[in-house]
Amino acid sequence: MNKTITVTGNGKVSARPDYVRLTMSLEAKDRQYDKAMDMAANKIEQLDACLVAVGFEKSAIKTTSFQVRTEYDNVRDKYGGYKQVFKGYAVGHNLQLEFDLDTKRLARALTAIAQCVAEPHISIDFTLKDPTEVRDEVLKAAAENARRKALVLCEAAGVTLGDLLSINYSWGEIKVSSRTDFVLSEAAPVMAMAFDFEPEDIDLTDTATFVWEIHK
Repeated sequence: MNKTITVTGNGKVSARPDYVRLTMSLEAKDRQYDKAMDMAANKIEQLDACLVAVGFEKSAIKTTSFQVRTEYDNVRDKYGGYKQVFKGYAVGHNLQLEFDLDTKRLARALTAIAQCVAEPHISIDFTLKDPTEVRDEVLKAAAENARRKALVLCEAAGVTLGDLLSINYSWGEIKVSSRTDFVLSEAAPVMAMAFDFEPEDIDLTDTATFVWEIHK
């Protein structure tokens, strides 16, 4: 039986964000289903109009999720117990707008959203437009790290590294996002964008396990 060495390589690569992802959530509530749906549709139209007015294409504003749920209140009955009483319908939309990182354009978008009567909740993510190359670099770094470790271990043990027998990789999704925590005050979102800034670099890490033969 061939003797082997198993080593896990760790790869790490940093990249500068070049893309912005705005996630906006809208919610409309009413006791009547039709009214709740109409309210939700109106809010989306209002948000679309605000963003189009500052130069964004309507087609760039994508719906990422849509849900309708019923809501109930817990009401105490005459016997001291509780029962659920129908309250109404809640219609929720999550929308997304993505564009190349440009702080002035981001400021225009945030100003438009802040002034929109639809009052959407918003989160901001600084990421990469095409993360494929960076993800590949992380895997290459993991492979190089594993081989370097294997060579050091073999030298220390007085053996020679042989052929590569197998690679074990989980193929899990790597989150490509800056750790920059961009928080907007509801009272003054425009003031928050009154200066230029540079989001923190994105740090990507990944691992893979390699098995080599070893020879004396």
